[in-house]
Amino acid sequence: MVLGRALHFVFKVLRHEEFEEGCKASCNGPYDGRWSKTMVGFGSEDSHFVTELTYNYGVGDYRLGNDFLGITLQSSEAVSKAKKRGWALTKTQDGVFITEAPGGYKFVLVDKEQPQTDPVQKVTLAVSDLQRSIHYWSNLLGMKVYEKNDAKKLALLGYADDQCKLELQDIGCPVDHGTAYGRIAFSCPTEQLPGIETQMKKENQKILTPLVSLDTPGKAAVEVVILADPDGHEICLVGDEAFRELSRVDPDGSKLLEDAMAADKSGEWFAKHRKEKPSA
Repeated sequence: MVLGRALHFVFKVLRHEEFEEGCKASCNGPYDGRWSKTMVGFGSEDSHFVTELTYNYGVGDYRLGNDFLGITLQSSEAVSKAKKRGWALTKTQDGVFITEAPGGYKFVLVDKEQPQTDPVQKVTLAVSDLQRSIHYWSNLLGMKVYEKNDAKKLALLGYADDQCKLELQDIGCPVDHGTAYGRIAFSCPTEQLPGIETQMKKENQKILTPLVSLDTPGKAAVEVVILADPDGHEICLVGDEAFRELSRVDPDGSKLLEDAMAADKSGEWFAKHRKEKPSA
């Protein structure tokens, strides 16, 4: 949970949940055992882009691929805190700072006052064929193309002017997801999920998890469909009505996270098996 500790100083802990067995939609990856998830962000999941930190007890290392190229956020406060914490910051010609969270996850920090809307400006994913990816995300998933730069082989898409954008960067080679891959999620009216699934079937697009209901202990069950784009980026579409109930900010979220980290005994398991638990 080192990543959780590192990002805690930038984002707010919105909720923390513990699970005794693997998710039937592979929300925690291809693992069957106990796991947890912590939602962190600058504000409510209804109005902000939020990062989900998944932690599989007993799994201490994941291999990074080239699929995730970074999260860009505008916050001079985040830059100041990163400097105070001694994070390695590289300033680019554009005046932004690049840093890495534990495990190698890239963050681009814009040294300006936080906007009134979400400070998270964009999430950048690697693609192998820009035109093909634009077609998928725009024509099939309904995103608006805000910018397209053929020279830089990138495009900026989104669902609303005041929301976090998705940036697609053509890297000119196959996309490798490693074992540290994640997925991006969007909510939509639950009644639209069957139609989306049907459309993807007609278009011969990959459906990783057909429409299914997922349970969270003590909270609302949500319906989801899990897709994969042409490069294998996983996309979770979740029914909005139940998700709004599930995703309410938990005032005890930080305490639950701290308690879970204090009670984590996975280090003892690694020691018992004479293995060193990686810190990523």
